Amino acid sequence: MRTHQTIQTAALWLCAGWLGAVAQVIPAQPSVGQQPTGAAASGQQPGAQQAAGTGAVVAQPGSTPGTSSNVPSQPGMNTTPSLTTPNGVVNLQPGDISTFNSGLGVAPNGLSPTGQSTTGQTFTLQQAIDFAIEKNVSIRNGKLDALSAEARIQEIKASALPQVAASASVTDNLIIQRAFLPAIFFDQNAPADAPAVPVQFGVAYSANAAASVNQVIYSAALNVGLRAADTYRELAQRNLAATKVVVAEQVAKAYYGVLVALERAKLLDYNITRLDTALYETQALNTQGFVEKLDVQRLEVQANNLRTERQKVQNLIELSYVLLKFQMGLGVNDEITLAEQLEDRSAESLRPLISADPTFRYQSRIEYSTLETQIKLAEQDIEVTQKGYYPTLAAFANYGYNAGRNKIGQLVTSPWFNFGSIGLSLQIPIFDGFLKKNQIAQKRFTLQKAQNSGELLRNSIDLQIRQSSISLRNGLQTLQTQQRNRELAEEIVRVTRIKYKEGVGSSLEVLNAEASLRESQTNYYSSLYDFLIAKVDQDKALGRLYTGQ
Repeated sequence: MRTHQTIQTAALWLCAGWLGAVAQVIPAQPSVGQQPTGAAASGQQPGAQQAAGTGAVVAQPGSTPGTSSNVPSQPGMNTTPSLTTPNGVVNLQPGDISTFNSGLGVAPNGLSPTGQSTTGQTFTLQQAIDFAIEKNVSIRNGKLDALSAEARIQEIKASALPQVAASASVTDNLIIQRAFLPAIFFDQNAPADAPAVPVQFGVAYSANAAASVNQVIYSAALNVGLRAADTYRELAQRNLAATKVVVAEQVAKAYYGVLVALERAKLLDYNITRLDTALYETQALNTQGFVEKLDVQRLEVQANNLRTERQKVQNLIELSYVLLKFQMGLGVNDEITLAEQLEDRSAESLRPLISADPTFRYQSRIEYSTLETQIKLAEQDIEVTQKGYYPTLAAFANYGYNAGRNKIGQLVTSPWFNFGSIGLSLQIPIFDGFLKKNQIAQKRFTLQKAQNSGELLRNSIDLQIRQSSISLRNGLQTLQTQQRNRELAEEIVRVTRIKYKEGVGSSLEVLNAEASLRESQTNYYSSLYDFLIAKVDQDKALGRLYTGQ
């Protein structure tokens, strides 16, 4: 847990540094909001089909434009993005996912295959979740808890089986204890006040070997305990399922965070390339005397700010990968490749996802069903204590051999003599000093607290569903607005560039239009990420996020 908090704190710190850099380039950069997966800022222009990168470094092949920093190549990074927005809905991933649902229509997870050759371990979102279900430390510990619970159940059942024991002993009576008998036993004429005569009873060496069997015939408390064993097993399984839901949520959010960070990095790479081209053209025009030196310097300032921002985003991408690998149960130095990428979808195609679920039941939430099991187990615990007032009947049998001699060697050569017994044992509790009465009172209070927690949990679930639904509606409205803003910003950039080339517009207008476009691109991917996270939260609130076993 401490490691998890440290990673998230570092992600937020880097994100804050990135926002400071953006403020130098874009006059009014809005807040991206909380991103627990460490999503980076800015992204690639929509429409580009790019492969997701590996967990080590993700950037354009060769060196970043205008810098001497070399980075490893990634498949598909040479694609030139388009400023046009795809029309209609793009189906994200073929097939249905039965164990994880993020609710994005036909494609449940909002992703599409990259179709690119990759290196290292490759994971789709579903594969990443499945891998985490097997490797995440919390789930491994949860499975151990389930095995421990199963062993506890077998321990309870063992009390109803025959208890067989065997024993053997050899005793060397160094000093035989003496018994005192009246003198008349040895001398009929002895006076009545004659002193007692000490006599030794026993031999120097004795041996014994025996076996015993005990079987409970009737125990009311044991019968209830055997019935409670199934409830205990159910509780252990539900606790494990709850851990899987939490891990699936964490992996999904971290996966989406990496993909959004990659898209923003692609946008920065594209904008840097475009700005370098504009800077080269402006320098040429300045040499010919058509533009002022001030125009060139403005572009240089923006180019330098973008490269600084790109480096911060790169650092944040690496941290986002570290967080994803941490949630999956991988080592931070393991290299992974994401096999899916975000799709550019129309906001209208996502509108059906915000409708309410008419089939929701509280039992769909693993927390609620777990609490129901805990209440049932608490009731059975009270019943076990109450049955302690009932009598207990058991049967027993003993059989063995013994021998005794004055020389140890004779224990082997002389015959042994057998003995045996059978019987019934009945224990009837009469008065225990009100022990069980007070135990039952304590357990009833515990049961009432659990029932009160059920009422609180129902209200909490209602609140979570309401909050997630509102967040999802707000997210869709924001996404729709940012999608429209991006289209408008693309058109403004196109028009201002034409005006500047025709000599009827200023370079400042072009710079402001470019800054507005970058802001709209960043805001679009931020709103898309927020929508995906809100959908994950809603699915969790409705108990349909992860349904695997």
